[in-house]
Amino acid sequence: MALIAAANIYPIKAWPAPVPVDDTLPRDDEITIAIVDSPTAFLAMQAEWEALFARAGLPHQVFQSHAVLRHWMRHYLDSRTSLSIITGRRRGRLVMALPLIRQRRFGVVSLRFMGVPVAQFGDVLIEPAECEGSLMQAGWDCLQRLDADVLDLRKLRADSALMRSGLVAGAVLRERLEAPFADLTFRVGPDGPSKAYASRERSNHRRRLRRLSERGAIAFGMVEPGPEAARLAVMAVAMKRASLLRHGIVAPTIADQRFSAFFHDLAGDAAGGSPLHITMITCDGAPIGLDLALDCKGTSFGHVIATHPEHERGGVGGILVHHSFASAKRRGNAIFDLLAPADAYKHEHADGLTAVSDLVLALSWKGRLAANYGLLNWRPFLKQAFRRLPSPLTRRLAAWSYGGKS
Repeated sequence: MALIAAANIYPIKAWPAPVPVDDTLPRDDEITIAIVDSPTAFLAMQAEWEALFARAGLPHQVFQSHAVLRHWMRHYLDSRTSLSIITGRRRGRLVMALPLIRQRRFGVVSLRFMGVPVAQFGDVLIEPAECEGSLMQAGWDCLQRLDADVLDLRKLRADSALMRSGLVAGAVLRERLEAPFADLTFRVGPDGPSKAYASRERSNHRRRLRRLSERGAIAFGMVEPGPEAARLAVMAVAMKRASLLRHGIVAPTIADQRFSAFFHDLAGDAAGGSPLHITMITCDGAPIGLDLALDCKGTSFGHVIATHPEHERGGVGGILVHHSFASAKRRGNAIFDLLAPADAYKHEHADGLTAVSDLVLALSWKGRLAANYGLLNWRPFLKQAFRRLPSPLTRRLAAWSYGGKS
């Protein structure tokens, strides 16, 4: 039976009444479960959140870091979304944090990972010793009493703490993807791609560099968080949108202006511990390739890779990947995670794959209907349907999605 020290479970503003707490549960003065629903309260937790992350955070949990989440909160927390962060303490020290948000969609109340849709992986921050203990179970019991219909778990990795806990075993699978990753020790050579690549690929890389240099003076660089990084982050997103538009690809997350604003602020937050780093290729001083990657505990996560429209067919994308690998290695990373989905070009650099799942766990009868009858399974369906449309139509839809701007 879960042990809960005190009824520190606060009502979310949208609720008509506080969460009921079973006073018959055994109590243990060392354990406290609480809900943080106030943005101000979350910001005030920065020091202890970062201390927990330093002690127990896994590399892929960079998307649950306080720096990432507070910038997400600034741009994505709106009147339709409220915080529902489950925290666990032992002897007053924060040892668990499950950052969730509460939303109503299609008449269904959902709990989702804080950070969606920009966060690439969701998880619970928890000290290893607590994963199978009473505190983890107590937090899970609290979640099930939050008066929600479903727990909507997007981008949950097979190696995540929450997946390993076994608590989501009854969830319905919506979609399964793979996140490729590259071993930088194996992939990065002294002057470009290592011998892990075929000789033909290494030769092609040198040929592309020669051709690129014919168009102007080529330079490679890295930019740390700060004002210049903020400017380049906005430019990278604009390049990405232009590329998607040319190829008739609709990406609502990237089309949303909040996506660009989020990366602008995260890239510019030099004083706040931003994990974002920018790798850059310039031609005559102008950026023609930009990669936005987040570093955490020896792993770099490549979030946005973009090339200038005038150089898209010159192989700049491939050159940028290798430059990003080398830059990430120089920053002390051993792994470069290319994120899901496992596109064809990513397989060329992959030394392994991590399974990533979108899951829905029913918490009520309404949630069971939504999970079992596909009411929340519209994303994979729309993706498949869109791919079947003729190219002229997809381009018009893409132009509408991006406001007709490239």
